[in-house]
Amino acid sequence: MIHVLCRMRCFKPYSPFGCFVSLSIELVVKIGPKLQMWVVEDSDANEGPSQSMSFGLQCCLQRASNAFYSAIQEFKNNGTKLETVASTDANTLAKNKFEEKIDPSSAKMYFHYYGQLLHQQNMLQDYVRTGTYYAAVIENHADFHGKVVVDVGAGSGILSLFAAQAGAKHVYAIEASAMADNARLLIAGSPSLSQRITVIHGKVEEVELPEKADILISDPMGTLLVNERMLESYIIARDRFLVPNGKMFPSRGRLHMAPFRDELLYGEIANKALFWQQKNYYGVDLTALRDKAFQGYFSQPVVDAFDPRLLIAQPVIHDIDFVTAKEEDFFEIDVPLQFKSSVSAGVHGLACWFDVLFDGSAVPRWLTTSPGSPTTHWYQIRCLISQPLCVLAGQPVTGRLHMIAHSSQSYTVHLTLSASSMTPDLNGVGGTQTSTVELDLKEPYYRMTQFPAYAWFQQEQTQQPVSSSLLLRYDSV
Repeated sequence: MIHVLCRMRCFKPYSPFGCFVSLSIELVVKIGPKLQMWVVEDSDANEGPSQSMSFGLQCCLQRASNAFYSAIQEFKNNGTKLETVASTDANTLAKNKFEEKIDPSSAKMYFHYYGQLLHQQNMLQDYVRTGTYYAAVIENHADFHGKVVVDVGAGSGILSLFAAQAGAKHVYAIEASAMADNARLLIAGSPSLSQRITVIHGKVEEVELPEKADILISDPMGTLLVNERMLESYIIARDRFLVPNGKMFPSRGRLHMAPFRDELLYGEIANKALFWQQKNYYGVDLTALRDKAFQGYFSQPVVDAFDPRLLIAQPVIHDIDFVTAKEEDFFEIDVPLQFKSSVSAGVHGLACWFDVLFDGSAVPRWLTTSPGSPTTHWYQIRCLISQPLCVLAGQPVTGRLHMIAHSSQSYTVHLTLSASSMTPDLNGVGGTQTSTVELDLKEPYYRMTQFPAYAWFQQEQTQQPVSSSLLLRYDSV
């Protein structure tokens, strides 16, 4: 017989509470990958003969069960003091991936931001975003009916409520910020739905669920699709919670990139640096910082909604399949660029936008942030180059977009654009004009200008409005 003091947790899978108990173990038998049977002596009996009893120990993970069983057997065989206790908590069995790669101060600001109702309202009032999610869920209600759903980064809980409206058996709404408390309040306001929704306050990298999910739903997109690095958490949630061949809403993302001309924007940014050309600013020469200021202004991605007629070539598309992508695929993203200019113009930079697919079994739906479409809270991103290129109609433009993730939950963007020179050099040989820039996606310039929505490139996806009958049908569910 062995005697061991161990920490046992008797809890719901998302509760932190536990207790220490003293057990005199007579026998430990593995009866399954995660299940053990323990036969113990009642060591706390003060009167009468001691009694034996048995109980099952269900571990959250198979490796936890193996580790605990091995530790007990080693102690039993060697007769030495058990210095460490194998924990069933996954947090102590594997390093926290989120804390490994994200700076704590960045995470604190991030969760504070999304813990505020005014920012949740900003997303809810993006009717393109919210309406597309609603349509994708309700039109594909057969994908949700009777299924277990996990809402990754649930925020206010609106997507969890949509899933419950579509007939989900149960929804686990995982939210790491303080918004989890508000989500509980909002969900409780719909009693017919709230009994099928459980809000879990924690990170997807850490929490445990009592069952696997048939479908994941999330809004993991940031500006330029990947900003904030939430897509990595979405992939981790897929690997941890989704059953084989389960569905993901969204299941695919596409990043679009095209060169643009915009003399007005270029002049606006360049003129900001003119302040540092003053040689007598209250008796001070500012020109020593002129080059750094110029570089600094052009290192900011511009966030606004622009006129698509400013684009001078068809876009290049970088496709990301969320169903098969690995977390590591988002650490470094490299996109070769190759365009053919449709007009003779100056090239002032690269414009970027994204769309995502909700691949429902009944009605596949795209959510697009493209220029010319109704504006979303993501707008579009434009990366300016400090030295514009000059191109003729039909002339190739090549380059590279290289993005490296950093610990502030964003990316350093390296952009290179090149085109053959329009004038020969002194030897009569044509040269190459090249412009490079390094930008920090974490530090954008929010310009927020907007243009009316209208159709442009013919291959762009168009969205059909949600029918009034659909809205009426599910309004009272």
